[in-house]
Amino acid sequence: MNGVRLLELEAKGCFYFLWEHINDDINSPGYGLIMDSTKRPGIASIASVGFGLSAIPIGVERGWISHGQGFERALGVLKTFMNNVDNHRGFYAHFVDIKTGKRIDNCEYSTIDTAILINGAITVGEYFGGSIKALAEEIFKRTDWDFIIDKENKWFFMHYWPEIYPAGHSGLGSQWDYYAEQLMMYILAAGSPISKSGPELYYNMGKLTGEYQGELYIRGWYNSLFIHQFSHAWFDAAEYVDRDGINWFKNSVKATLANRQYCIDNPEGFKTYHANAWGLTACAGPKGYCGRYGTLPSGIIKDVNENDGTVPLCGPAGSIPFTPGESMEALLYTYRTYPQLWGDYGFYDSYNLDGQKPWFSREYIGINKGISLLMIENYFTGLIWDLYMKNKFVKDGLESLMFRKTKNTKGQITRPVYASLQTA
Repeated sequence: MNGVRLLELEAKGCFYFLWEHINDDINSPGYGLIMDSTKRPGIASIASVGFGLSAIPIGVERGWISHGQGFERALGVLKTFMNNVDNHRGFYAHFVDIKTGKRIDNCEYSTIDTAILINGAITVGEYFGGSIKALAEEIFKRTDWDFIIDKENKWFFMHYWPEIYPAGHSGLGSQWDYYAEQLMMYILAAGSPISKSGPELYYNMGKLTGEYQGELYIRGWYNSLFIHQFSHAWFDAAEYVDRDGINWFKNSVKATLANRQYCIDNPEGFKTYHANAWGLTACAGPKGYCGRYGTLPSGIIKDVNENDGTVPLCGPAGSIPFTPGESMEALLYTYRTYPQLWGDYGFYDSYNLDGQKPWFSREYIGINKGISLLMIENYFTGLIWDLYMKNKFVKDGLESLMFRKTKNTKGQITRPVYASLQTA
């Protein structure tokens, strides 16, 4: 087993998880909804659906499904979101019943998860065109970005969540005040023909910093890797710098290398971390799902992450375009050392050697399989980047945000000698 072959197998496993763990009843109001996790089979995540929609062109191109199968699924999913899934002003509930599309347990109407769903719609719209592209544009255009802006502070709100606020409150709370995975939201909102936000929100975004080998990089609140991955699954950031000269692809390279170096240095003294056990990011842990795994520094005044020795596989897999050599080494090490982490859909989510006995996840999580699949495909072929970046709204958004193309950026990604995934 070499690194390229392992990536092929992992990609295929990720695809089939997103293709099969779904409401496939064409007569159901929840047709096409994808489960959040194998531990919560009745609950769908709209972000999982965004990744799942984006997976369809990959499946068609690889020969895993036919063009007709992909078209039918994409069309049905977009109809489900147009007609049945709970939303407020175009922002969808984060978690919904997989059979009905109805909101689960008064969860938030989520800005970032809606953005991921829209990214998936844009991707299949560009791939199939016609009626699918028309539906994708309808879903995009009805998202009221103006509603979700904190106009006093010039930030996006994170969510609309009416039930948890006092009577008379707008239901809007918590803001995207610092850089995180919301980079995609600035592009979508600035490119919207209905409620353009313009560049002001993007350039008002706070920027916390970390350091890698004497070089500063822009980090997130918990310093988790997913914030450096998710927008990059669609936005080909290697090609662009913003008005201030920031290249977010290079920033993610630094952040990923810093994450690995942190695990090598291992200042917290965990048994699990080392040069081939890194990639700290949101994932399943021994005590359940945790979104606060990440490297130090974190927070502002004090460190806020909750590391316990857990290492996820989507960390290195979802960073493959940034650190191909280091990521493949980590994945190969895991595959050879811990065969119990490999299942029907590729790698299970994570593992931890720091408890009384080693812990190995038996769970698959939609967004983690999704980010692994899309980034592996982008590393191999750039398919998702190419589809997303030709969308007119995305182009308008980048122009509004004053991003400009750089020269010779494609040379930053050295593509491997590619054995056809059709045979994987």
